[in-house]
Amino acid sequence: MVPGVVSAQECEWLAAQARPAQATVGVRSLLQSAWCAELAERIRSHPGLSGLIGESNVAVQCTYFEKSRAMNWRVPLHQDLSIPVAERVEGRLTGWSDKDGMVFVHAPASVLPQLAAVRLHLDACDGVDGPLRVVPGSHRAGILDPAAMAAAREAEPEVECTVDCGGALVLRPLLLHGSSKSTGAGRRRVLHFLFGPRELPYGLRWQHCV
Repeated sequence: MVPGVVSAQECEWLAAQARPAQATVGVRSLLQSAWCAELAERIRSHPGLSGLIGESNVAVQCTYFEKSRAMNWRVPLHQDLSIPVAERVEGRLTGWSDKDGMVFVHAPASVLPQLAAVRLHLDACDGVDGPLRVVPGSHRAGILDPAAMAAAREAEPEVECTVDCGGALVLRPLLLHGSSKSTGAGRRRVLHFLFGPRELPYGLRWQHCV
């Protein structure tokens, strides 16, 4: 967790840019907006974040999430395996899907360990706001089946990740993570950036990268 990446005042401006016209829990395709691409570059060059992201990695997606009592959900422990790509390609790749006009596929095994996610919190997030819960070190074991997930959870207690407004949480997408429903009166607004290697194998191309 890296505090003070942006100011509280800028958080409100960013939330206004990211918030969709209609109420929804998330928007996946923000990176194509100029303000978001500029923010991605700031995050990538931030002294507290650059070493965690990887100097050669590029931003490949930004998703806006908003959780509150009005828009509430629970996420069980899982790993993020999918990446956004420009188009489908032939081969042994699996997990193809189409969401909000974007094409996703399960990332090749060689790519997954190189990915880094940065969750920029636009609100303070404490224990009643549905914070992320993670199993420390679980990303080192690769892709886990349900039995291995349960074993990892028993071997290492979950950690609740509370973050101040303007702070960032950095994680590997292979890290086991989930969240509970919000029970507080506030909002949990997050810009979730995904960074990955500029070039992909198997003829894959990022849908968009900066």
